[in-house]
Amino acid sequence: MTRIAVLGGHGKTGRAVAVGLADRRAEAVPLGRGAWPDLPDALAGCDAAYLIAPNLHPDEPSYVGQALAAMSVAGVRRVVYHSVASPYVPEMPHHLGKAVAESRVRTSGLAWTILQPGAYLQNLDLSGPTVRVPYDVDAPFGLLDLADLGAAAASVLLEDGHDGATYELATRRTTTRELAEEAGLVAERVPDPGTHPWLSAMFDYYDRFGLPVGTLPLRALLGKS
Repeated sequence: MTRIAVLGGHGKTGRAVAVGLADRRAEAVPLGRGAWPDLPDALAGCDAAYLIAPNLHPDEPSYVGQALAAMSVAGVRRVVYHSVASPYVPEMPHHLGKAVAESRVRTSGLAWTILQPGAYLQNLDLSGPTVRVPYDVDAPFGLLDLADLGAAAASVLLEDGHDGATYELATRRTTTRELAEEAGLVAERVPDPGTHPWLSAMFDYYDRFGLPVGTLPLRALLGKS
């Protein structure tokens, strides 16, 4: 059975990737922070790795570089890096970190694929009666369902032809208001909670521009018309 390491495998992204791999009869090996002291040993015997950095990591390029070095030592042949849609956005520092990390992946010497997901559909609370977000409810987004992410990740990890490819991923183009109305709810913009300066910068960018992402790459990866 093909064994795939999932670095960051205990979060919601890693769990979705593990489900996608299981659906394709591959074994996911979830690796969390506890694996880092002996990461080459933890990666031993894996055919490939799916690399997810911790959310809002203060130095994602360094984190990714360490992971790539461990993969090389362990003999892992290829890596799929979980980046973000529109990584080079100077107004969003954590996106810029992923842009630099992408360069490290491309120059790692490993076979690589980069996935650039849009914001998750599951990040919106549709339990009602009001959907509250700290940005314009009419801002355009390309939103990604976690199940689709898992299926797409499994495809690029297990199939040939994806080395050297970069794919933006979104399940649908929509707005917060449209999603709320479909669920019979009301969308409301609320103040930025100010929990992290990078998140505040992101909300400000979303307020002005949203985060539009095309849906064609995902449909092609999943064989959907």
